[in-house]
Amino acid sequence: MSIYVDPLRDYQAITGQGLPGLWCHMLTGSDLEELHLFAEQIGISRRRFQPHPRHPHYDLNPSARQIAVVLGAIELSTRELFHLLRSLENRHA
Repeated sequence: MSIYVDPLRDYQAITGQGLPGLWCHMLTGSDLEELHLFAEQIGISRRRFQPHPRHPHYDLNPSARQIAVVLGAIELSTRELFHLLRSLENRHA
């Protein structure tokens, strides 16, 4: 299983966009169906999936992130996430 979560951030304070509060991204390094099944396990509706072209993901609040980590999601720093996304882009190029 290759499900990843990045650090919690207040994106509204950083970018001026998005929901208030702390959020993180949950994404996969492999199969999107695996990501959808994992989201379902932690109670996240597929309607919340964001099909971003470079990094399809779900946004998680702190409690959902904690559940994801308990269930095996791998915590990455922002830098590690950047490198993962870059390697995935190179693999698909």
